[in-house]
Amino acid sequence: MLLIFLFCTAAPAYATQAHGPPEGLYTHQISHIFFIIAMGILIYRLRSRHLVRQSGWRLIQYASVFFILWSLDAFLAHYMDEQTQLIRVAQASDWQIHIQSAGDRGWLWLLYYFLKLDHLLCVPGMVFLYMGLRRLSDPFRSVDPKVDPSQDGSP
Repeated sequence: MLLIFLFCTAAPAYATQAHGPPEGLYTHQISHIFFIIAMGILIYRLRSRHLVRQSGWRLIQYASVFFILWSLDAFLAHYMDEQTQLIRVAQASDWQIHIQSAGDRGWLWLLYYFLKLDHLLCVPGMVFLYMGLRRLSDPFRSVDPKVDPSQDGSP
């Protein structure tokens, strides 16, 4: 009974959350940039060491691509939410919002709507990461039979 009460009284948790005063937003936006750079470096390192020949590392590379796209998506959604007056969002009901774009930029509401669907990029990234780590942790699946183990690309 207590569990049902907690579920009924919980506050909504949105996929892309707004931040308070500008310091929190700036720090969060900078963290998106650092994450994009880190995932780019990871992809570069995986490819330069030829680790993507193994299926586990290849899946982790795909996860990194999805995480880059997700972080770009979230960065733009935060920008439109907090730093511009291009979009106005009004709560119509518990399950509906009204998105209105400023001026003659009618296409912005559609862009904003799709940016809010950031889970469509983050969830596949997490699935690829899970599958890659699972493949690497299984010694029988981590070795690709088409790749010569003596040519693994390590220094």
